[in-house]
Amino acid sequence: MLFVREPRYGQGKRRLARALGDAVAARFAYRMLHLALRRLGRNRRWRLRLAVTPDTACSRPRLWPRRVALRRQGGGDLGSRMHRAIAECPSGPVVLIGNDIPALGPSHIAEAFRLLGRHDIVFGPATDGGFWLVGVRRRPRPSPGFGLVRWSSEHALADALANLPTHTSTELTALLEDVDDADAYRRLAPRRGF
Repeated sequence: MLFVREPRYGQGKRRLARALGDAVAARFAYRMLHLALRRLGRNRRWRLRLAVTPDTACSRPRLWPRRVALRRQGGGDLGSRMHRAIAECPSGPVVLIGNDIPALGPSHIAEAFRLLGRHDIVFGPATDGGFWLVGVRRRPRPSPGFGLVRWSSEHALADALANLPTHTSTELTALLEDVDDADAYRRLAPRRGF
């Protein structure tokens, strides 16, 4: 499941927009969406779904590819929206990813699914202390620890891990950098063509 915000001028990537402008932030979001769809959308090992915010963006069919299942994220904080998206997926393992990781490729998703064969929950740690991926085996149905998480901080991953029951088997996958601010954009954009 690709967790996305509608790529629209003046919406989303606010730290990036404050430093580099709304046009750069909107263009980045749009390009990242299409890059993820190209890299992950046609892989036969999984079925890609989009969880979109704001909910009204789902009614703009020209934005979204027809071949990809689309759902609204709904209300609540990030943790509530992620938990709901995971719970509403068909049975079996699910991997939820963000849409701001330029290095993300099919091998990262395949690795997360492989790890879910032996673990209840998998996180993809981000270099800033957050996480770019959460995968859940869902048999039995463990719940990711999204209750008391300091989102958009260097504590997000540690908080999510601390919220899990002690018997939950967890594993970390590749450490990747997401683009939340101008410094990350400048580091990653020249290598990724943004």
